[in-house]
Amino acid sequence: MSASPGPSRAQVLALYKQFIKNANGFNNYNYREYFLRKARTTFRKNRALEDPATISAAWDTALKDLGVLKRQSVISQMYTFDKQVVEPLDPKHHSRG
Repeated sequence: MSASPGPSRAQVLALYKQFIKNANGFNNYNYREYFLRKARTTFRKNRALEDPATISAAWDTALKDLGVLKRQSVISQMYTFDKQVVEPLDPKHHSRG
C-alpha cells in the first residue's frame, strides 16, 4: 500500500479560494467575518505541515469543513439581515442629487 503524495499546491490554493468564496456568501456580517478569519488562520497554521499523514488528515478535515460551509452559506442566503454598524453602506444610498 503506497501513501498518496497529498494535495498539490494548486489544489490547496483552489480549496482556499473555495473557502473564501463560500465565506463571502454569508449575508450576516458576523458569520462572514468569522469564517473568513477562520479560513485564513487555519490555512496559515497548516502551511508548515510536513508529515504526509498529518497533511492528509488536514486535507480531509478541510474538505468536510468546506461541505458544511457551503451548506450553511446557502441557508444564510435564504434570510435577510439588517446591516451592522461596522458594515459599509451601499454607496448609492449616500448620493446627494
